[in-house]
Amino acid sequence: MPTVYLCFSTDIIHGGHIAIIRRAQELGELTVGVLSDEAVAGYKRFPLVPASERRIMFENIAGVSRVVEQRTLSYREVLEELKPDFVVHGDNWVNGFQKPIRDEVIEVLSAWGGKLVEFPYSADEKYKELDRRQRAELAMPDFRRGRLRRLLEMKGLVTAMEAHDGLTGLVVENTVVHENGGARQYDAIWLSSLCDSTAKGKPDIELVDMTSRFRTVDDIMEVTTKPIIFDGDTGGLTEHFVYTVRSLERMGVSMVIIEDKTGLKKNSLFGTEVVQTQDSVEHFCEKIRAGCQARRTREFMICARIESLILERGQEDALLRARAFVKAGADAIMIHSRKKDPQEIFDFLAAFRAEDSATPVVLVPTSFNSVKEEEWKERGANVVIYANQLMRAAVPAIRKAAESILANHRAEECDAELMPFKEIIRLIPEE
Repeated sequence: MPTVYLCFSTDIIHGGHIAIIRRAQELGELTVGVLSDEAVAGYKRFPLVPASERRIMFENIAGVSRVVEQRTLSYREVLEELKPDFVVHGDNWVNGFQKPIRDEVIEVLSAWGGKLVEFPYSADEKYKELDRRQRAELAMPDFRRGRLRRLLEMKGLVTAMEAHDGLTGLVVENTVVHENGGARQYDAIWLSSLCDSTAKGKPDIELVDMTSRFRTVDDIMEVTTKPIIFDGDTGGLTEHFVYTVRSLERMGVSMVIIEDKTGLKKNSLFGTEVVQTQDSVEHFCEKIRAGCQARRTREFMICARIESLILERGQEDALLRARAFVKAGADAIMIHSRKKDPQEIFDFLAAFRAEDSATPVVLVPTSFNSVKEEEWKERGANVVIYANQLMRAAVPAIRKAAESILANHRAEECDAELMPFKEIIRLIPEE
Protein backbone atom coordinates (compact mmCIF):
# COMPACT_ATOMS: atom_id res chain seq x y z
CA MET A 1 0.00 0.00 0.00
CA PRO A 2 1.39 3.46 -0.90
CA THR A 3 2.52 5.65 2.04
CA VAL A 4 1.50 9.27 2.52
CA TYR A 5 2.93 12.09 4.68
CA LEU A 6 1.03 15.22 5.75
CA CYS A 7 2.35 17.81 8.25
CA PHE A 8 0.36 20.23 10.44
CA SER A 9 1.24 23.24 12.61
CA THR A 10 -2.31 23.96 13.78
CA ASP A 11 -3.50 24.24 17.42
CA ILE A 12 -7.05 23.24 16.56
CA ILE A 13 -8.57 20.85 14.03
CA HIS A 14 -11.38 22.26 11.89
CA GLY A 15 -13.33 21.07 8.86
CA GLY A 16 -10.66 22.16 6.40
CA HIS A 17 -8.07 19.98 8.12
CA ILE A 18 -10.39 16.95 8.17
CA ALA A 19 -11.10 17.43 4.46
CA ILE A 20 -7.41 17.34 3.49
CA ILE A 21 -6.81 14.36 5.81
CA ARG A 22 -9.59 12.41 4.08
CA ARG A 23 -8.16 13.24 0.64
CA ALA A 24 -4.68 12.18 1.79
CA GLN A 25 -6.08 8.86 3.10
CA GLU A 26 -7.39 8.09 -0.36
CA LEU A 27 -3.79 7.99 -1.61
CA GLY A 28 -2.55 5.40 0.89
CA GLU A 29 -1.47 4.74 4.48
CA LEU A 30 -1.27 8.11 6.20
CA THR A 31 1.41 9.38 8.58
CA VAL A 32 0.74 12.82 10.08
CA GLY A 33 3.61 15.08 11.10
CA VAL A 34 3.21 17.56 13.96
CA LEU A 35 5.49 20.59 13.72
CA SER A 36 7.52 21.13 16.91
CA ASP A 37 6.69 23.95 19.30
CA GLU A 38 9.98 25.69 18.50
CA ALA A 39 9.34 25.59 14.76
CA VAL A 40 5.76 26.88 15.13
CA ALA A 41 6.81 29.70 17.47
CA GLY A 42 9.48 30.88 15.05
CA TYR A 43 7.47 30.70 11.85
CA LYS A 44 3.91 31.44 12.88
CA ARG A 45 3.06 32.37 16.46
CA PHE A 46 3.34 30.86 19.91
CA PRO A 47 1.40 27.54 19.95
CA LEU A 48 -1.54 27.56 22.34
CA VAL A 49 -1.45 23.76 22.45
CA PRO A 50 1.95 22.04 22.99
CA ALA A 51 3.23 19.54 20.44
CA SER A 52 2.66 16.62 22.83
CA GLU A 53 -1.06 17.45 22.99
CA ARG A 54 -1.29 18.14 19.27
CA ARG A 55 0.10 14.65 18.62
CA ILE A 56 -2.68 13.14 20.73
CA MET A 57 -5.32 15.06 18.73
CA PHE A 58 -4.17 13.56 15.45
CA GLU A 59 -3.61 10.07 16.91
CA ASN A 60 -7.33 9.97 17.68
CA ILE A 61 -8.47 10.64 14.10
CA ALA A 62 -9.69 7.51 12.35
CA GLY A 63 -7.50 6.49 9.45
CA VAL A 64 -4.29 8.15 10.71
CA SER A 65 -1.79 5.27 10.96
CA ARG A 66 0.77 7.09 13.05
CA VAL A 67 1.87 10.55 14.16
CA VAL A 68 5.48 11.81 14.26
CA GLU A 69 7.09 15.08 15.27
CA GLN A 70 8.69 17.22 12.56
CA ARG A 71 11.32 19.22 14.43
CA THR A 72 12.00 21.89 11.79
CA LEU A 73 10.24 23.65 8.93
CA SER A 74 12.42 21.62 6.58
CA TYR A 75 10.87 18.26 5.67
CA ARG A 76 14.21 16.69 4.68
CA GLU A 77 14.97 14.78 7.90
CA VAL A 78 11.53 13.23 8.31
CA LEU A 79 11.14 12.43 4.60
CA GLU A 80 14.51 10.68 4.40
CA GLU A 81 13.47 8.54 7.37
CA LEU A 82 9.93 7.70 6.17
CA LYS A 83 10.51 7.71 2.38
CA PRO A 84 6.77 8.23 1.62
CA ASP A 85 5.34 7.73 -1.84
CA PHE A 86 3.32 10.94 -1.51
CA VAL A 87 3.58 14.19 0.42
CA VAL A 88 0.31 16.10 0.66
CA HIS A 89 0.10 19.85 1.21
CA GLY A 90 -2.18 22.79 0.42
CA ASP A 91 -1.33 24.87 -2.64
CA ASN A 92 -0.54 27.97 -0.53
CA TRP A 93 3.24 27.42 -0.78
CA VAL A 94 3.52 27.37 -4.57
CA ASN A 95 4.62 31.01 -4.31
CA GLY A 96 5.74 33.14 -1.39
CA PHE A 97 8.24 32.64 1.41
CA GLN A 98 7.55 28.88 1.80
CA LYS A 99 8.46 28.10 -1.81
CA PRO A 100 12.06 27.07 -0.92
CA ILE A 101 10.65 24.41 1.43
CA ARG A 102 8.35 23.17 -1.35
CA ASP A 103 11.29 23.00 -3.75
CA GLU A 104 13.30 21.02 -1.19
CA VAL A 105 10.42 18.54 -0.73
CA ILE A 106 10.26 17.92 -4.49
CA GLU A 107 14.04 17.44 -4.64
CA VAL A 108 14.09 14.98 -1.69
CA LEU A 109 11.13 12.97 -3.04
CA SER A 110 12.81 12.63 -6.44
CA ALA A 111 15.50 10.41 -4.87
CA TRP A 112 13.02 7.48 -4.64
CA GLY A 113 10.35 8.57 -7.14
CA GLY A 114 8.01 10.12 -4.58
CA LYS A 115 5.41 12.69 -5.59
CA LEU A 116 4.07 15.96 -4.11
CA VAL A 117 0.27 16.23 -4.23
CA GLU A 118 -1.28 19.67 -3.60
CA PHE A 119 -4.91 20.46 -2.88
CA PRO A 120 -6.55 23.91 -2.90
CA TYR A 121 -5.93 25.74 0.39
CA SER A 122 -9.09 26.49 2.36
CA ALA A 123 -9.62 30.25 2.72
CA ASP A 124 -13.04 30.05 4.39
CA GLU A 125 -13.79 33.14 6.48
CA LYS A 126 -14.87 31.05 9.48
CA TYR A 127 -11.38 29.54 9.69
CA LYS A 128 -9.83 33.02 9.63
CA GLU A 129 -12.15 33.95 12.49
CA LEU A 130 -10.83 30.99 14.49
CA ASP A 131 -7.29 32.28 13.97
CA ARG A 132 -8.32 35.78 15.12
CA ARG A 133 -9.80 34.29 18.29
CA GLN A 134 -6.57 32.43 18.99
CA ARG A 135 -4.57 35.66 18.63
CA ALA A 136 -7.00 37.37 21.00
CA GLU A 137 -6.38 34.64 23.59
CA LEU A 138 -2.62 35.09 23.26
CA ALA A 139 -3.04 38.76 24.26
CA MET A 140 -4.78 37.97 27.56
CA PRO A 141 -2.68 38.34 30.74
CA ASP A 142 -2.96 34.74 31.93
CA PHE A 143 -1.87 33.42 28.51
CA ARG A 144 0.86 36.01 28.01
CA ARG A 145 2.55 35.96 31.42
CA GLY A 146 4.08 32.48 31.31
CA ARG A 147 4.99 32.52 27.64
CA LEU A 148 8.52 33.85 28.08
CA ARG A 149 9.46 31.02 30.41
CA ARG A 150 8.01 28.48 27.96
CA LEU A 151 9.79 30.08 25.00
CA LEU A 152 13.08 29.76 26.87
CA GLU A 153 12.37 26.06 27.42
CA MET A 154 11.44 25.61 23.74
CA LYS A 155 14.06 27.66 21.94
CA GLY A 156 16.97 28.16 24.31
CA LEU A 157 17.50 31.68 22.96
CA VAL A 158 14.83 34.41 22.91
CA THR A 159 15.12 37.82 21.22
CA ALA A 160 13.36 40.97 22.41
CA MET A 161 13.05 44.38 20.75
CA GLU A 162 12.38 47.68 22.51
CA ALA A 163 8.99 49.39 22.23
CA HIS A 164 7.96 52.60 23.97
CA ASP A 165 4.36 53.10 22.81
CA GLY A 166 1.54 51.31 21.03
CA LEU A 167 2.86 52.02 17.53
CA THR A 168 6.38 50.72 18.17
CA GLY A 169 4.74 47.77 19.91
CA LEU A 170 2.87 47.04 16.68
CA VAL A 171 6.11 47.28 14.71
CA VAL A 172 7.77 44.69 16.98
CA GLU A 173 4.64 42.50 16.90
CA ASN A 174 4.35 42.44 13.11
CA THR A 175 7.91 42.62 11.78
CA VAL A 176 8.78 39.35 10.03
CA VAL A 177 11.76 38.53 7.80
CA HIS A 178 11.46 35.49 5.54
CA GLU A 179 14.55 33.42 4.84
CA ASN A 180 15.28 29.87 3.71
CA GLY A 181 11.57 29.07 3.51
CA GLY A 182 10.98 30.09 7.11
CA ALA A 183 10.25 33.25 9.04
CA ARG A 184 12.16 35.18 11.71
CA GLN A 185 10.45 37.47 14.18
CA TYR A 186 11.03 38.89 17.64
CA ASP A 187 9.93 36.68 20.51
CA ALA A 188 9.27 39.40 23.08
CA ILE A 189 8.96 43.14 23.72
CA TRP A 190 11.37 45.08 25.95
CA LEU A 191 9.87 48.04 27.77
CA SER A 192 12.92 50.16 28.56
CA SER A 193 12.89 52.89 31.21
CA LEU A 194 15.41 54.82 29.08
CA CYS A 195 13.18 54.85 25.99
CA ASP A 196 9.97 55.30 27.97
CA SER A 197 11.51 58.34 29.70
CA THR A 198 13.00 59.67 26.47
CA ALA A 199 9.65 59.37 24.64
CA LYS A 200 8.19 61.60 27.37
CA GLY A 201 11.09 64.07 27.13
CA LYS A 202 12.31 63.19 30.64
CA PRO A 203 15.76 62.17 31.91
CA ASP A 204 16.38 58.48 32.69
CA ILE A 205 16.69 58.91 36.48
CA GLU A 206 13.54 57.08 37.61
CA LEU A 207 11.69 60.40 37.27
CA VAL A 208 8.82 58.81 35.33
CA ASP A 209 6.80 57.09 38.06
CA MET A 210 5.42 53.57 37.94
CA THR A 211 1.86 54.75 37.30
CA SER A 212 3.03 56.34 34.04
CA ARG A 213 5.23 53.33 33.18
CA PHE A 214 2.24 51.02 33.72
CA ARG A 215 0.19 53.17 31.34
CA THR A 216 2.79 52.48 28.64
CA VAL A 217 2.54 48.75 29.40
CA ASP A 218 -1.24 48.99 28.94
CA ASP A 219 -0.86 50.85 25.63
CA ILE A 220 1.45 48.15 24.27
CA MET A 221 -0.53 45.23 25.64
CA GLU A 222 -3.75 46.47 24.05
CA VAL A 223 -2.34 46.00 20.54
CA THR A 224 0.18 43.14 20.86
CA THR A 225 0.36 39.48 21.90
CA LYS A 226 4.07 38.93 22.57
CA PRO A 227 5.45 38.55 26.12
CA ILE A 228 6.77 41.72 27.76
CA ILE A 229 10.05 42.19 29.67
CA PHE A 230 9.89 45.26 31.94
CA ASP A 231 12.87 47.41 32.88
CA GLY A 232 12.40 47.96 36.61
CA ASP A 233 15.51 50.14 37.08
CA THR A 234 16.77 49.60 40.65
CA GLY A 235 13.39 48.34 41.82
CA GLY A 236 13.23 51.29 44.25
CA LEU A 237 12.66 50.61 47.92
CA THR A 238 12.14 46.95 48.74
CA GLU A 239 8.71 47.78 50.15
CA HIS A 240 7.77 49.46 46.85
CA PHE A 241 9.26 46.68 44.70
CA VAL A 242 6.86 44.19 46.26
CA TYR A 243 3.90 46.14 44.87
CA THR A 244 5.60 46.60 41.50
CA VAL A 245 5.94 42.82 41.20
CA ARG A 246 2.30 42.24 42.06
CA SER A 247 1.10 44.89 39.61
CA LEU A 248 3.25 43.68 36.71
CA GLU A 249 2.29 40.06 37.34
CA ARG A 250 -1.41 40.94 37.39
CA MET A 251 -1.05 42.89 34.13
CA GLY A 252 0.48 39.87 32.37
CA VAL A 253 4.11 41.02 32.13
CA SER A 254 6.52 38.06 31.89
CA MET A 255 9.71 39.39 33.50
CA VAL A 256 11.00 42.37 35.47
CA ILE A 257 14.73 43.20 35.43
CA ILE A 258 16.19 45.17 38.34
CA GLU A 259 19.78 46.38 38.63
CA ASP A 260 21.99 46.23 41.71
CA LYS A 261 22.48 50.00 42.17
CA THR A 262 21.20 52.43 44.79
CA GLY A 263 20.45 56.13 45.07
CA LEU A 264 19.53 58.39 42.15
CA LYS A 265 19.62 56.05 39.18
CA LYS A 266 21.98 57.03 36.34
CA ASN A 267 21.98 55.25 33.01
CA SER A 268 24.66 52.58 32.67
CA LEU A 269 25.86 54.21 29.43
CA PHE A 270 27.68 56.73 31.66
CA GLY A 271 29.59 54.00 33.51
CA THR A 272 32.23 55.50 35.83
CA GLU A 273 31.87 58.97 34.25
CA VAL A 274 29.27 59.78 36.90
CA VAL A 275 28.97 58.70 40.53
CA GLN A 276 27.03 55.44 40.69
CA THR A 277 26.66 53.35 43.82
CA GLN A 278 26.36 49.59 43.63
CA ASP A 279 24.03 48.01 46.17
CA SER A 280 25.43 45.59 48.73
CA VAL A 281 24.99 41.93 47.92
CA GLU A 282 23.04 41.37 51.13
CA HIS A 283 20.56 44.22 50.58
CA PHE A 284 19.93 43.38 46.93
CA CYS A 285 19.36 39.72 47.84
CA GLU A 286 16.73 40.88 50.36
CA LYS A 287 14.99 42.78 47.57
CA ILE A 288 15.02 39.70 45.30
CA ARG A 289 13.64 37.49 48.08
CA ALA A 290 10.88 40.01 48.85
CA GLY A 291 9.89 40.15 45.18
CA CYS A 292 9.83 36.35 44.91
CA GLN A 293 7.63 36.07 48.00
CA ALA A 294 5.23 38.71 46.67
CA ARG A 295 4.44 37.06 43.34
CA ARG A 296 1.44 34.79 43.01
CA THR A 297 2.74 32.47 40.28
CA ARG A 298 6.00 30.90 39.13
CA GLU A 299 5.25 32.16 35.60
CA PHE A 300 6.40 35.69 36.48
CA MET A 301 10.21 35.99 36.36
CA ILE A 302 12.52 38.26 38.35
CA CYS A 303 15.89 38.94 36.72
CA ALA A 304 18.86 40.42 38.62
CA ARG A 305 21.02 42.77 36.58
CA ILE A 306 24.68 42.91 37.62
CA GLU A 307 26.55 46.22 37.13
CA SER A 308 30.01 45.02 38.20
CA LEU A 309 31.51 45.17 34.69
CA ILE A 310 29.91 48.56 33.98
CA LEU A 311 31.48 49.95 37.19
CA GLU A 312 34.83 48.22 36.44
CA ARG A 313 34.77 45.99 39.51
CA GLY A 314 35.82 42.88 37.65
CA GLN A 315 34.73 39.35 36.88
CA GLU A 316 35.08 37.97 40.40
CA ASP A 317 32.67 40.56 41.80
CA ALA A 318 30.22 39.85 38.96
CA LEU A 319 30.37 36.09 39.55
CA LEU A 320 30.06 36.46 43.33
CA ARG A 321 26.92 38.53 42.83
CA ALA A 322 25.51 36.12 40.24
CA ARG A 323 25.85 33.20 42.65
CA ALA A 324 24.27 35.13 45.50
CA PHE A 325 21.37 36.49 43.44
CA VAL A 326 20.51 33.05 42.05
CA LYS A 327 20.61 31.62 45.57
CA ALA A 328 18.28 34.43 46.71
CA GLY A 329 15.72 33.30 44.11
CA ALA A 330 16.45 35.29 40.93
CA ASP A 331 14.99 33.47 37.92
CA ALA A 332 17.60 34.93 35.56
CA ILE A 333 20.82 36.96 35.57
CA MET A 334 21.62 39.90 33.32
CA ILE A 335 25.27 40.81 32.78
CA HIS A 336 26.10 44.12 31.09
CA SER A 337 29.12 45.89 29.62
CA ARG A 338 29.89 49.24 27.95
CA LYS A 339 32.83 47.86 25.96
CA LYS A 340 32.63 47.22 22.22
CA ASP A 341 34.87 44.19 22.64
CA PRO A 342 32.63 41.35 23.87
CA GLN A 343 35.49 39.45 25.52
CA GLU A 344 34.54 40.26 29.12
CA ILE A 345 31.00 39.02 28.40
CA PHE A 346 32.46 35.85 26.83
CA ASP A 347 34.60 35.36 29.95
CA PHE A 348 31.64 35.82 32.29
CA LEU A 349 29.48 33.36 30.34
CA ALA A 350 32.23 30.73 30.32
CA ALA A 351 32.85 31.05 34.07
CA PHE A 352 29.16 31.21 35.01
CA ARG A 353 28.16 28.27 32.81
CA ALA A 354 30.98 26.18 34.29
CA GLU A 355 29.10 26.21 37.60
CA ASP A 356 25.46 26.92 36.59
CA SER A 357 24.03 25.40 33.43
CA ALA A 358 20.37 26.16 34.18
CA THR A 359 19.82 29.82 35.14
CA PRO A 360 18.94 31.93 32.08
CA VAL A 361 21.42 34.70 31.21
CA VAL A 362 20.14 37.93 29.68
CA LEU A 363 22.29 40.22 27.49
CA VAL A 364 21.78 43.72 26.08
CA PRO A 365 24.40 43.90 23.30
CA THR A 366 24.12 47.62 22.57
CA SER A 367 27.87 48.29 22.70
CA PHE A 368 29.17 44.79 21.96
CA ASN A 369 26.86 44.44 18.95
CA SER A 370 29.09 42.54 16.49
CA VAL A 371 28.24 39.04 17.82
CA LYS A 372 25.44 37.12 16.11
CA GLU A 373 22.61 35.55 18.09
CA GLU A 374 23.70 32.03 17.12
CA GLU A 375 27.08 32.54 18.79
CA TRP A 376 25.48 33.96 21.93
CA LYS A 377 23.36 30.83 22.16
CA GLU A 378 26.42 28.59 21.75
CA ARG A 379 28.18 30.49 24.53
CA GLY A 380 25.26 30.04 26.94
CA ALA A 381 23.16 33.20 26.64
CA ASN A 382 19.37 32.83 26.67
CA VAL A 383 17.82 36.28 26.11
CA VAL A 384 19.16 38.94 23.74
CA ILE A 385 17.51 42.36 24.13
CA TYR A 386 17.79 45.08 21.47
CA ALA A 387 17.23 47.84 23.97
CA ASN A 388 16.97 51.18 22.16
CA GLN A 389 17.42 50.75 18.40
CA LEU A 390 13.88 51.81 17.42
CA MET A 391 14.15 55.03 19.41
CA ARG A 392 17.57 55.76 17.93
CA ALA A 393 16.26 55.10 14.41
CA ALA A 394 13.22 57.35 14.86
CA VAL A 395 14.88 60.53 16.16
CA PRO A 396 17.25 61.12 13.18
CA ALA A 397 14.39 60.52 10.72
CA ILE A 398 12.07 62.91 12.57
CA ARG A 399 14.74 65.59 12.85
CA LYS A 400 15.65 65.25 9.14
CA ALA A 401 12.00 65.76 8.11
CA ALA A 402 11.60 68.78 10.41
CA GLU A 403 14.80 70.42 9.08
CA SER A 404 13.84 69.72 5.46
CA ILE A 405 10.48 71.48 5.81
CA LEU A 406 12.11 74.51 7.48
CA ALA A 407 14.87 74.71 4.87
CA ASN A 408 12.54 74.37 1.86
CA HIS A 409 9.51 76.27 3.17
CA ARG A 410 7.33 73.31 2.13
CA ALA A 411 6.98 69.54 2.65
CA GLU A 412 7.50 68.29 -0.93
CA GLU A 413 11.26 67.62 -0.59
CA CYS A 414 10.91 65.33 2.44
CA ASP A 415 7.90 63.44 1.10
CA ALA A 416 9.99 60.77 -0.62
CA GLU A 417 11.49 59.81 2.76
CA LEU A 418 8.13 59.39 4.46
CA MET A 419 5.88 56.35 4.72
CA PRO A 420 2.37 56.98 3.34
CA PHE A 421 -0.05 57.28 6.24
CA LYS A 422 -2.35 54.64 4.77
CA GLU A 423 0.50 52.13 5.23
CA ILE A 424 0.96 53.19 8.84
CA ILE A 425 -2.76 52.79 9.44
CA ARG A 426 -2.54 49.20 8.15
CA LEU A 427 -0.37 48.39 11.15
CA ILE A 428 -3.25 49.24 13.48
CA PRO A 429 -5.76 46.42 14.01
CA GLU A 430 -9.38 47.29 13.30
CA GLU A 431 -10.93 45.19 16.06
